[in-house]
Amino acid sequence: MGNTSSMLTQYDIEEVQEHCNNLFSQQEIVSLYQRFCQLDRNGKGFISADEFLSVPELAMNPLSQRLLKMAEGLNFKDFVAFLCAFSARATTQQKTEFIFKVYDSDCNGKVYFNDILEVLRDLSGSFMSDEQREKVLTQVLKESGYSRDSYLTLPDFVKVLGGHSLKMEVEVPID
Repeated sequence: MGNTSSMLTQYDIEEVQEHCNNLFSQQEIVSLYQRFCQLDRNGKGFISADEFLSVPELAMNPLSQRLLKMAEGLNFKDFVAFLCAFSARATTQQKTEFIFKVYDSDCNGKVYFNDILEVLRDLSGSFMSDEQREKVLTQVLKESGYSRDSYLTLPDFVKVLGGHSLKMEVEVPID
């Protein structure tokens, strides 16, 4: 499975399904494998930063650099696991855990005020001033019982999001 020039076996498909908690059907995994092979232009068995950014929707995403950091060097199995949060069958908890990883850029299990502020800056660009972003973030944290000096662990992050439904889905075309 590491070599993209080989075909997926039934065992490979089932192994990937198990690895991603059956969030993708067998047909979806085959389609994802075909897309992975297209992205892995050199047939190395993993996706480089340039290959990852060849997907226009990702290249244009204001969080592309953070996503790139999470996705660079993924083999096929990990590529599918990365995409699990975007499955229509993923739970709110799975989506929240993925978003937490986007904010936790140093992977220390903690999201600080400045981590959130950086993401807000990436998302809002010039539409908001730094002062406005800081004011909004301070208020959201305050309403959730946290201060600017607090850091958020995953359970804290879930609390701040307040169990909101997260709409982040990518449809996997089946050939």
